[in-house]
Amino acid sequence: MSAHRLSDLIRFARHNSPFYRDLYTSLPPGAERLTDLPVVDQQEFWAANTLQDNRVLTGPLSEATVFKTGGTTGSPKFSVYTRDEWRTFVTAFGQGLVDTGLRPGHRVADLFYAGELYASFLFVLDSLAHAPVDNVRLPVGGAAPAESILPTLRDLAAQVVAGTPTTLCRLAEEVVAAGERLESVELLLFGGEALFADQRRLLAAAFPRAEARSIGYASVDAGLLGRPVPGSDARVHRAFTPYSVVEILDDTTGEPVTEPGRPGRVVVTSLFRRLMPVIRYPAGDRAEWTGTGPGHFRILGRAEEGVRVGPVSLYTQDAQAAVAAADTAGRVVGMQLVVRRWEGRDGLVLRLATAPGDGGPEGAGGPSAGSASTGGPSAGAATGAGAPTGAAPGLAELARAVVTELENVRPLYPDSVRAGFVHPLSVEWARHRDLAVNPRSGKLVRVLDERPTA
Repeated sequence: MSAHRLSDLIRFARHNSPFYRDLYTSLPPGAERLTDLPVVDQQEFWAANTLQDNRVLTGPLSEATVFKTGGTTGSPKFSVYTRDEWRTFVTAFGQGLVDTGLRPGHRVADLFYAGELYASFLFVLDSLAHAPVDNVRLPVGGAAPAESILPTLRDLAAQVVAGTPTTLCRLAEEVVAAGERLESVELLLFGGEALFADQRRLLAAAFPRAEARSIGYASVDAGLLGRPVPGSDARVHRAFTPYSVVEILDDTTGEPVTEPGRPGRVVVTSLFRRLMPVIRYPAGDRAEWTGTGPGHFRILGRAEEGVRVGPVSLYTQDAQAAVAAADTAGRVVGMQLVVRRWEGRDGLVLRLATAPGDGGPEGAGGPSAGSASTGGPSAGAATGAGAPTGAAPGLAELARAVVTELENVRPLYPDSVRAGFVHPLSVEWARHRDLAVNPRSGKLVRVLDERPTA
């Protein structure tokens, strides 16, 4: 495994990647500390990281594996790893699996998703193969039907089941509905989305002897982010030193946060990737240092670059593009994505603001930033896509058009609705004054995650 010195990586990227060369053009030649460098703008990064005429890569795409990352159907995003980089990735992550409770001889069912250029299934399988303890790998896959998964788990006496919380809960529902309990399962390793208290109760009913723990914190675009920290709080991780550097940056100033308990956005630098450098890249999450150990941090939820609703990843530009395409008259003057959780499922509310005199409920904005709403869409919401009573003409049609555009861009969302994983998209009409802002800077908060975090 190989990790590069930060100063060498910066010089290499600056010399060989047109994107980083342009990004650092105003910096002195000797700039070699992270705080000397600007944070990557995600939208600009992906606009430059295209399949043709790529400006991010440091060399030709001649030896690599290509994966699809959390983008849109109309504008797919791809992340590449060389053979050596992938080996480093899975070996380091595999070492962290012992912190989740993986023990010699454990039989592990991999229920993550495979195919269509997605990485999670292969990533977890390879990480298990590179773990420092012997284990038996069962490559089941998350798309397998429950009637196939359950006999496999029983017949092979699986002791560990790995998958997204959505997949694990879908399986647990089948187990409970069948009047069974899988006593052989000792560990449920989840990743890709948060695990909530109501989901833990369901998992405990189906797997009474199993403990649910984070499999680790990583993404195919950002790379290694956090190694699990044993303990009662599955949100706590520690940096994968020396393969990556994790920073937590203040929401207002952008300066690195150093004291425990102060939230900020997660920014990562990968020290083992050279073909597609990742230097001060926003991971899309918020976190805080815990002060309980070197590099220990607690994940607090998604930042405004993106949001995870059940198994679906969305970026703010996805919603912005949908509104722009549907709102040909320019009636929408502001937007927020609001994620809530009720009846055991996540749901996404598009909070759209109209100008005064253009309808929309007076004072019908949702909860302010930081509130803990556990119910469904508020009274001012148009569930599915309509408009509240008394709204101006045309808002119901506009809401339906926005939802249609977003579902076309992210077809996994309506697929997940039909599968019962998430609530249907809804629109909540508001005034601009109702949109939540950062109390310190007055800037609009693009994503509000109102789901409970404990």
